[in-house]
Amino acid sequence: MANKALATRQKMQFRVEPSQKPRNPVATAALQRAAGAHVKTVSAQRQQEKRLLATLLLKVETDK
Repeated sequence: MANKALATRQKMQFRVEPSQKPRNPVATAALQRAAGAHVKTVSAQRQQEKRLLATLLLKVETDK
């Protein structure tokens, strides 16, 4: 009769929760598609053209 209290006690349960947050399904889909490089912005293209012009002008001045 001494074990009667142990039999009615709630049993201990262990909960195993995932160690990481669930991943973003949209991001994984984009990675699987291997999305290519994006187009440069207008300002980036303008700056690149400005740099090219400056190098061409330097070349012309040094050739004189």
